[in-house]
Amino acid sequence: MQYKIFQFFLMGVCLTTWCMGNGGLKASVKSYEKAAASGDVGALYNLGRMYHYGNGVSQDYAKAHMWYEKAAALNESQAINDLGVMYREGHGCKQNPEQALLLFEKGAHLGNAQAMFNLGRLYGMGQGFPVDYVQAKNWYEQAAALNNVDAILSLGICYHFGQGVSQDYAQARSWYEKAVDLGCADAMNNLGLLYEKGQGVAQDYVQAAYWYEKGAVGGSVAAMLNLGASYHCKRGFSQDYAKAKEWYEKAAALNSADAMVNLGMLFYCAHGVRQDYAQAKSWFEKAASLGNSNAMNNLGLLYWKGYGVDKDNAQAVQWFEKAAFCGHTIAQNNIKNISTNAE
Repeated sequence: MQYKIFQFFLMGVCLTTWCMGNGGLKASVKSYEKAAASGDVGALYNLGRMYHYGNGVSQDYAKAHMWYEKAAALNESQAINDLGVMYREGHGCKQNPEQALLLFEKGAHLGNAQAMFNLGRLYGMGQGFPVDYVQAKNWYEQAAALNNVDAILSLGICYHFGQGVSQDYAQARSWYEKAVDLGCADAMNNLGLLYEKGQGVAQDYVQAAYWYEKGAVGGSVAAMLNLGASYHCKRGFSQDYAKAKEWYEKAAALNSADAMVNLGMLFYCAHGVRQDYAQAKSWFEKAASLGNSNAMNNLGLLYWKGYGVDKDNAQAVQWFEKAAFCGHTIAQNNIKNISTNAE
């Protein structure tokens, strides 16, 4: 069963909540352009965000990049940070982690907490650089001191996994609780995992399920997956395959490959649904296209056993090899077994 801990945010900035309708946004573009022509730094930055995220205008990374650069030239720290995000992700420019690093450093030295977090994230994930958990933790601490929720969550992860610090579940829990107080759904998921595994707390499936449910309702994809697994495996709830399927589907709709694998397993094992190898195969293929090695191994099994497909050892080996290349040890054994049986 696939469980998931949330480890890092995919984006370094949070979208502004726009309260006006689309017509109001279009009108605001004109007013921002007029102010920007006079060198208003706030207008320059807001135009960058509107084009970056397609708010009131068609999304246009090149224009977002241009407006961010103009605001950054006037030392607007959030524009500097967001420009760094564009270089990190390759939005409107060639992906350039070195340039992203320079921009995040500049934003951080101007006191921007999100830039501090993003700088830590670069070091923590090794994006274009060797992983340096100590540097990552240092920047997370500086951002956390400014109440940056992403950094607070990330400090919890550092202590949870011993990244740049000695592993300390009590400290991990403390940081997760601080992030929860700020409404962080992914921290709720991670608290659930501590209870699920009995890490620094007495193992308690009911408490784990409680936190997974809060996180899932709050929008955490990892929590949706874990809540589905709690229903699936009868941990903290009565076993309920329909509920498991519901939460797996929510997570899968948000691109969780692990949830796709678990949906496939529901159909493979006839858990709450009619056994349907074609449906299982479809979900495994979706997950495999996202690089999930469990899905690759499972596709290999379908072809090896001839479940829902014509038995095809060559196809099976191809899928096992793809999974094995990703480090999947069961797939490595399956390659040996299929070769031995063929002799």
